[in-house]
Amino acid sequence: MQDRDEEIVRRVRAGYDAFNRGDFDEAASMMHPDVEYISVAGEAPIRGRAALRGWMEPNAGDRQTVEPLDITVAGNKLLMRTRTRARGAGSGIEMEVESWSVWTLADDLLVTRIETYLAHDEAKARAAVARP
Repeated sequence: MQDRDEEIVRRVRAGYDAFNRGDFDEAASMMHPDVEYISVAGEAPIRGRAALRGWMEPNAGDRQTVEPLDITVAGNKLLMRTRTRARGAGSGIEMEVESWSVWTLADDLLVTRIETYLAHDEAKARAAVARP
């Protein structure tokens, strides 16, 4: 099991590295074709690899990076604490936000669901990992 967990963490870090260098096709390749992304903003879920790939493109910022700070593998789920840094394209305003996410994986290790939580919602994120 440890080899599988290490492979999952390696893939996640590689996906974030691809995202951070602007290789959104590579970052999206780890997603299941029917992936569902649930945002912290209460927006409608994003469904499908192509839609999530399009969402990754910067729209308000001229720079954005996401750094995984902690990754815990729990069966077919991951609990991650991340730090996002961005700079507004027009304003130049710098932003840094920590958040939590829960990723659900299929047997082939493709990501089928991502749920995001604000930093103060750690308990909710941990509860989502425990859900079947």
